[in-house]
Amino acid sequence: MTPRAAATPRTALIADTAIRLLAERGLRGLTHRAVDEAAGLPLGSTSNHARTRAALLEAAIRRLTELEAAVLTTEEMAESAREASGPGPLAALIATALHRHLTRHRALLVARYELALEATRRPELRAYYDRTGMSNFAGPLRAMLGAAGSTAPDRHALSLLAWCDGILFTCTAGTFNAAAPTEEELRTSLQEMLTGMLAPRG
Repeated sequence: MTPRAAATPRTALIADTAIRLLAERGLRGLTHRAVDEAAGLPLGSTSNHARTRAALLEAAIRRLTELEAAVLTTEEMAESAREASGPGPLAALIATALHRHLTRHRALLVARYELALEATRRPELRAYYDRTGMSNFAGPLRAMLGAAGSTAPDRHALSLLAWCDGILFTCTAGTFNAAAPTEEELRTSLQEMLTGMLAPRG
């Protein structure tokens, strides 16, 4: 497979603008022309970079994945890996990521939900969506759970990702959208969950 070329500043601008429009206007508000206008680009610029609507949606998903991966720094990830024993360090790392999403990156979450719903109606987008996003974090999470003492890292990773997804949705677009939980509250809940997962089985 030929490596994808590095994104140019204009490509990143188009993808960032598409994400912003998804969060502000929803899928109906995302058009090539709307991206050109919102980004301050000459008409036709977005079409030159993403000729079809499917290509524009894929560009948004790809950029979302990059931005979501940058919520935690590599230094934070490495420090958590070094302190992997027991539930505490992993609970702290995940709580930090969740809290940053809920307080600094809510637009990314809303855009992700818009794209997830659209993927249920477009098989070709579904395949692309499933190769990105939270699925990219399943592998590292399984590894961290195993290092922390999990005897069933695959099952525990699924349960933990589902819980994180639920918290993010509930506190962004669901019943508890008015106020995000504190990082300490998230850490406490995660530590309770992870303590149960990592407890020795008799």
